[in-house]
Amino acid sequence: MLNSNIEFLMNDTLISINNLEINTTVINYIRDEKNLKGTKEGCASGDCGACTAVVVELIKNKLEYKTINTCITFLYNLHGKQLITVENLDKNSLHPVQKSMIKKDGSQCGFCTPGIVMSLYGMYKNKTKPTNHNIEKSLAGNLCRCTGYKSIKAAALSIYKNSDTYDNDKKNINILKKISKKDICIISEKNKFYIHHNLKGLLKDIKKIDKSTFVTGGTDIALEVTKKQNNLTNIFYLGLNKDLNFIKIKNNNLHIGAATPINKIIPYLEKVYPSFSKMFLRYGSDQIRNVASLGGNIASASPIGDSSPVLISLDSKIIIEGKNHREILLKNFFKSYRKTLLKKNEIIKEIIIPIKIKNFLKCYKITKRIEDDISSIFMAISGLIINNSFNEIKIVCGGMAAKPLMAIKTQKYLLNKKFTKENIDIAKKIIITDFKPLSDMRASSKYRSIVSQNLLERFYLEKNSNKLSLD
Repeated sequence: MLNSNIEFLMNDTLISINNLEINTTVINYIRDEKNLKGTKEGCASGDCGACTAVVVELIKNKLEYKTINTCITFLYNLHGKQLITVENLDKNSLHPVQKSMIKKDGSQCGFCTPGIVMSLYGMYKNKTKPTNHNIEKSLAGNLCRCTGYKSIKAAALSIYKNSDTYDNDKKNINILKKISKKDICIISEKNKFYIHHNLKGLLKDIKKIDKSTFVTGGTDIALEVTKKQNNLTNIFYLGLNKDLNFIKIKNNNLHIGAATPINKIIPYLEKVYPSFSKMFLRYGSDQIRNVASLGGNIASASPIGDSSPVLISLDSKIIIEGKNHREILLKNFFKSYRKTLLKKNEIIKEIIIPIKIKNFLKCYKITKRIEDDISSIFMAISGLIINNSFNEIKIVCGGMAAKPLMAIKTQKYLLNKKFTKENIDIAKKIIITDFKPLSDMRASSKYRSIVSQNLLERFYLEKNSNKLSLD
C-alpha cells in the first residue's frame, strides 16, 4: 500500500500535504499558499537565482544543506526534507549573513538579495571556507544587475563574524527521522506523482502507466511547466531512490547511479578526470548541480548535453532497466534528435565510466558567458599518446549535429600518427568534413566549424605545454 501524502519541514513546521496539483513548484507553494514573499521569481528557468532557498537532507545522521532553485523544483520533491526560506534565517535578530550584507553594502534594488543571502547561508551552514574560488562558485547562480558583486563578495568574506546563531538541528534531525520511508502515490485530477525508495517498486509501478515523466532535479523538464505552460502527467520522482543514488569504484570503473546529484560526483571526477570535473563547474550553478543528475542529462538526449560527449569519448556504458536488463555503450544510445534506445517503461539505472589512468582527457565548453550557460559547441578529446604517437584518440562533439557525434574521419587520420603541429593542421582541415552543423540562435554553422578547428589547435598547444592552459 502506497502512502498518499508527503511530509517535510517548512522552515521549522512539519507539513503533510497531498491536495495540490502535481506540477506545483516550490516557489508557487511558498508564495501563494504560505504567503512567504521573500523568495522572488525572476526567470522561471533556474538561471537568475532570485528564487534560491535551502533544502536540508538527513544523510547518515547528519544534515546536509543544499541551495536549490525553487522556481523549477516541484513541491512534492521535498518529501523527507527541510525547506528553509529567507524568512526563517533568524527570527529574533539578523543572521550573520544578513548583517554582513548590510555592513558591506551588498544590496541596492534588493530584488536579488534574498536569493544571494540564501546562497551565502548555504556556504555558512556548510562551513565553506570563504576563498575567492568558493565564493564565486557559490554565487555563480545568482545574478545581480546593479551592485556589481564587489560588495557582495566582501560580505561573503565576513559571514563567519559574530556567528552566534541558534539552530534547531537536533530537533529537526529527530523530526526528519520519523518521516515515513514508504513509497508514495499522490493523485491529482487523474494525474499521479510517484516517489519510490527502491528500484523494485519503481519498475512495478511504471508498468501501470502509459506515459511517464521521470524527474530527478527537474532542471530541464520543469521548463515544460514554467516556460511552455504545459502540465506533466504521471511524474516519477527518482531523487530518493537508493538504487539510483550511489557512487562505487570497482574493477577500475566508476559506477554512478543515474539519479546521483552532480555535486556528489565531482569529488570523484577530480581525482581521475579533473578536466571533466572543471567542466561541471561551468555546466550549471550550485543550485543546479545540487539536484541535476548524469542520468537526466543523458536521457534528455539534448544535442548540447555537455556530459554525453565526454562520456562517449571515455567509452562509457549505461545500464538500462525495465522488462529486461541491458548494458550498452553510450555512443550507441542516441538515435537522432531527442530520440534514444529507451523503450516504454525503461529507465537508465547506472553509468559506468572506465578509469583510464594513463589516458588524457580534455573538455572544451564554448559559450557566450563563462558560467551557467548552454554550449554553442562542446568538444571532448581523450586518448593515449605513446612515443609521441596517438595510440588511442576519441574526439566527440556536442552542438555540431542532432546528437552527440564522433569526428570519425579526424580520429581515423590521427590514429597512430605523430602528435605534431603538421598533423594537427591536417586534422583541422578534416574535422570540418565530419560535421554539418546548423545555424541557430547560439551560433552559425560557419562559427561552429571554425571553432571546432580552433579547439584542435588549442588542444595541441595545451597538451604540448604543461604550463599552458586557457581554462
